Amino acid sequence: MSIPLLAPRDGGSMAWGNAVMLFSTVDLLALLWFLGAWIGYSVVIELTPRGRTGLNGLMHRYRGLWMERMLARDMRMVDGQVVAGLQNGTAFFASTSLIALGGAVTLFHSTEDMLTIVAALPFGEAVTHVQWEVKVVGLIIIFIYAFFKFAWSYRLYNYVAIMVGAAPPAAEQNTPGAQAYAETTAAVITDAGRHFNRGQRAFFFALGYLGWFLGPLPLIATTAGILVVMWRRQFASESRAAVRGA
Repeated sequence: MSIPLLAPRDGGSMAWGNAVMLFSTVDLLALLWFLGAWIGYSVVIELTPRGRTGLNGLMHRYRGLWMERMLARDMRMVDGQVVAGLQNGTAFFASTSLIALGGAVTLFHSTEDMLTIVAALPFGEAVTHVQWEVKVVGLIIIFIYAFFKFAWSYRLYNYVAIMVGAAPPAAEQNTPGAQAYAETTAAVITDAGRHFNRGQRAFFFALGYLGWFLGPLPLIATTAGILVVMWRRQFASESRAAVRGA
């Protein structure tokens, strides 16, 4: 069953209406569940008091502690190496998102073959060429979003490297200016980590989105599974317990 639409008033509305009519009510509800889970999880993790007790939130104070300890060191090669490690990890994920994006584009150009494969799967659902291509476009958008998040995070870590190099000397560590500098640098590091987390979150939810290629019910199930795994790692993992108890 497809959701009926009111008569469109213009060409843009007609195009949107045609796109919606491609999918059944169950498909659209499954897609809304996917988007709601992603947005809702992000809001809880980043904007609520509950989120501040998660693993990501608990790591924020260690960034500030790191900058305070950095001010006390005359030789800051270790700090530079830590920043370089963060940059390398971010660059890896940025490159991976481009590879995944290329794979998604390949899916778009191999519609006929993929439809045959999906239809042969036990839980596969027959879809039209247009439905498949719309789903692939959604996957492409997710990977583009992830790439921009990782790329911006990498850029921010470049700024952090510059700020670490320009930090006040150890002899001035207790001055108000040095303390303010440490707080500013920690804030930039936190922002870089936030964007990295958003990119990684997009990767996780991209795995859930793959369920839609099998049908709406698999999308609901895979999204729920991803949500449970991510929630557990933030609030019920051994790492979170260790960090909170430190």
